[in-house]
Amino acid sequence: MICGMNHFTITAEDREKTLAFYCGLLGLEEGPRPDFSFPGAWLYVAGQREAVLHIYWDRPMPANPTGVIDHMAFSAKGLRSVKERFDASGIPYELRQQAGTGLWQCFSTDPNGARVELDFSADETL
Repeated sequence: MICGMNHFTITAEDREKTLAFYCGLLGLEEGPRPDFSFPGAWLYVAGQREAVLHIYWDRPMPANPTGVIDHMAFSAKGLRSVKERFDASGIPYELRQQAGTGLWQCFSTDPNGARVELDFSADETL
């Protein structure tokens, strides 16, 4: 029986741009990773013990970056500051409020073509 989501794994071409997006812009932290025989990174939410995103650096990029998975979504906080960071970065994004629930959703694409959604509480304001 499934009891929760563990992590996503992506293939990436450019280590610096990928870490700038996930760590610099979105606030994940690079952390401990087993000594595998291939290069990669594990990214964590601050204060959590389990990595939420695994990255491969040595795999060929697929023709369709999203494959059968449309996007990955993260629960987030600090809507105003995240919007300011996106605005300052010049990285395109779409911000909308979900009809009915008021949940804020911020959609963007990482440097490798993976779609990323950030979900913020309806209580947050711009």
